[in-house]
Amino acid sequence: MKLDPSVQQLETEMTAWRRHLHANPELGFEEFETARFVADKLRAWGIETTEGVGRTGVVGTLRGRLGAGRSLGIRADMDALPMTEARPLAHASRTPGRMHGCGHDGHTTMLLGAASALVRSPDFAGTVHFIFQPAEEGRGGALAMLNEGLFERFPCDEVYALHNCERPLGEIAVHRGTVAAAADRFEIVVHGRGGHAAMPHLAINPLPIAARILLAIEALPAASPMCILPQSSPLAACAPAKPSTPSPIRRF
Repeated sequence: MKLDPSVQQLETEMTAWRRHLHANPELGFEEFETARFVADKLRAWGIETTEGVGRTGVVGTLRGRLGAGRSLGIRADMDALPMTEARPLAHASRTPGRMHGCGHDGHTTMLLGAASALVRSPDFAGTVHFIFQPAEEGRGGALAMLNEGLFERFPCDEVYALHNCERPLGEIAVHRGTVAAAADRFEIVVHGRGGHAAMPHLAINPLPIAARILLAIEALPAASPMCILPQSSPLAACAPAKPSTPSPIRRF
């Protein structure tokens, strides 16, 4: 993979940034240290930096030295997931129950790298806004930034973003139209009734009921008319069931 020399020079630094962020994950709207790390880097490079946009969001602004022109936004997310890392890495998460399992540490690092590279070679006309979004994982970080006037304060003619995926190193996929879907969460509670093992007809066993619901949900995407459009096919996934304290069941 051929890289611009100005970017190639950043490889060692970017690796260190990514590993630092990976080892210190923070959940949505709790990215205080992450935001501070980002803001400190931007200011050190002479980039105009605004903190607290959407609570813990950060925006850096760089103007090219060739004068006025279009205004572009480049966006990355910063938050981690509420899960414990099991891999024995030297830079594994130091916080139990917190992990960068979706790659936002990499996204943040890439945007910092882009900012650093453009600072070194600002031979462009116009403005670039580096948008570091908090709380992408279901907590409404983008909406929080918008509600605080993100695009009124930092006007953008176009905004670019990406997400890592399991593709070969150096390969990037782009296409017109929808790329990623929004997610909705739901919870289904199945109420059972305890009873005697010899008289199951007098009890209500919630397990087969939950199993049938699960199978029906998993089959929904195939039954959707949207499946004729591959770029907008629905996806359904169910998390493990969590039983409540069961009623006593007497056994022989």
